[in-house]
Amino acid sequence: MEAKRIGVIGIVIENPPAVQEVLNQYISDAGQIIIGRIGVPYRERNVALLALLVDGSNDEINSLTGRLGSLPGVNVRAALAKN
Repeated sequence: MEAKRIGVIGIVIENPPAVQEVLNQYISDAGQIIIGRIGVPYRERNVALLALLVDGSNDEINSLTGRLGSLPGVNVRAALAKN
């Protein structure tokens, strides 16, 4: 079994209404690894900022970041604890 890691996935969404439904579905699909979610809409700049706190295997976390990053106008970065 692959070791689990904790960390945060940072997401910047340009033009949130264009991808909001699919993005929320991807996050819901990965609900078993998400331990917290913080989201802030920044309407003046038409962007949204999200932080997902995660606890999962590298494969699970990479799968989620890959799916989210494939959406147009969505930039994703993950920072994970070494152990």
